[in-house]
Amino acid sequence: MGQFNWKVVHGGHAPPPGEVVAPDERLSWPRTLGLGAQHVVAMFGATFVFPVLMGLNPNVAIMMSGVATAIFLLVVKGRIPSYLGSSASFVGAVAAIRAQGGDSSDVTGAILVAGLVLAAVGVLVHLVGARIVNRVLPPAVTGAVVMLIGFNLAPVAATVYWAQDQWVALATMVFVIGAAVLLPGFWGRIGVLLGLIFGFGLSWLFDVTTGPITSPDASGAVTTRPRVDLSAVREADWIGLPPRTMAAPDGTELVGFHPPSFSVAFVLLVLPAVIALIAENTGHVKAVAEMTGDDLDPLLGRALIGDGVGTAVSASVGGPPTTTYAENIGVMAATRVYSTAAYWVAAAVAVLLGFCPKFGAVIVAVPGGVLGGLTVVLYGMIGLLGAKIWVENRVDLGNPVNLVPLAAGLIIGIGDVTLRITGSFQLSGIALGTLVAVLGHHAIRALAPAHLAEAATSRSGDGRR
Repeated sequence: MGQFNWKVVHGGHAPPPGEVVAPDERLSWPRTLGLGAQHVVAMFGATFVFPVLMGLNPNVAIMMSGVATAIFLLVVKGRIPSYLGSSASFVGAVAAIRAQGGDSSDVTGAILVAGLVLAAVGVLVHLVGARIVNRVLPPAVTGAVVMLIGFNLAPVAATVYWAQDQWVALATMVFVIGAAVLLPGFWGRIGVLLGLIFGFGLSWLFDVTTGPITSPDASGAVTTRPRVDLSAVREADWIGLPPRTMAAPDGTELVGFHPPSFSVAFVLLVLPAVIALIAENTGHVKAVAEMTGDDLDPLLGRALIGDGVGTAVSASVGGPPTTTYAENIGVMAATRVYSTAAYWVAAAVAVLLGFCPKFGAVIVAVPGGVLGGLTVVLYGMIGLLGAKIWVENRVDLGNPVNLVPLAAGLIIGIGDVTLRITGSFQLSGIALGTLVAVLGHHAIRALAPAHLAEAATSRSGDGRR
């Protein structure tokens, strides 16, 4: 296969100043292996945190992130370097599914359908062209949806995790903020992973010096317990399949490989996250195109198909949704190496890590207070990515065509407003907020005076300038 025939450049050494390594090129294999390991470290922090927050098995998640990355690289024919880690955009919807009595099979069934929908959107974009994305989902709408997905999670960070150990949470948050801003280059880009290690160590130190903590657990019940419990780590095997069940930091059960089940109501809860995945993939393709100097718009449809199929395959065995990772763009920007060979190495390493149950046991031993510090940063960053979309596309929020329907959708999504349609079916939070933002924006733009509609369209970057 042509995409595996990488050309060795720069004598196999790091590129000299001003030079790069293209996607179809590579360095020596030892250096490529090192770069692949860097990509694993860069994606690691978020890739295992989000599955744990969704109640899914982290061993399965890491393994399937490698599988999804391989699928993506095959679909895009090796022309878009990317790592597919666990998506944060589904966390709020998954919480809603579990709040309504759904189990892990219901969660992964809904995610599988969302992956197939994303793949179908990719086929449409591939046939019609990339412009359709901005026609149907202009930046004004996409930014609002991404924003409400992130900010809808604020109560989870505040009540489920932060309250378990507020001082460790505060210290972890401060460390992550400082690391992201003050540490140079690559180290700043793995601030989440470093913050996790710091919080883990601080929790252990507090256990040794002050003893167990008495505080609310994830269910809200006040209990006395150690912050760090490594008993499951000692019992876990070094090599084997992901365990059938594991206990999460909040005491819930993390199921290993399992088949999905399907419910229309639960599928509707996760579909808004597809909009976020479209935005993330579009942004990733544009960022890579800018770095490499290639026109990658014709490949946007393939990127969406690859992510959609990767998500569906992951969910079919009990894994989380996947998405392209900005953390790995940072690694490429720092190294100027865009070789897909490094991503194949990263995918292989991730699959191998999935076969280490002891590794998964360490993951789920992360104290709740540490997750509290991480989630206030991560959830806020998801929300602010929506604002970033607005800023980069010069969305005019002074225009009521943009302002009014998006404002309503945001408050509905963030405030978790519920609309009961029948006794057994309701729309709430992210799903309802997304519908109001998307349908409301298109409807009001169609009815608005021509000068307002045209101004809203031209300034939100949908290509009709």
